Amino acid sequence: MVLCDNLFGQVHHRSNKANAFRHALWNIQICQKTLKKTKNIEKSILWTQNVTNLYEKVTHNEIMQKAMDLHNNKVGLSLFSSVFEKKEEEIISILQNMMKNSQKVINFDDFIKFNRALVYLE
Repeated sequence: MVLCDNLFGQVHHRSNKANAFRHALWNIQICQKTLKKTKNIEKSILWTQNVTNLYEKVTHNEIMQKAMDLHNNKVGLSLFSSVFEKKEEEIISILQNMMKNSQKVINFDDFIKFNRALVYLE
């Protein structure tokens, strides 16, 4: 949160590109922490997915916001296996570049259409 506050101010708390960045980074960071314990990329991804999905399930977001968060979490999890050895600055740079190609979603079909891209609502 502090990192995103420094990069984006408070705008990352909306359903925008900065929020998409935050969710992907959050999942990567959790995977990095769990990898130290599990010593296994797949186990770290699965554990992180379970925890972050549970978190999204108990939040009181609107259905499209929840779908957006779950999608961006998944993008971060997918990215983890290719960035787990990179430094934080490199990961941030990769995600910032992904923000440039992020896609605005209007309906649920868009989540499938933009499968590997960060997505946002506003």
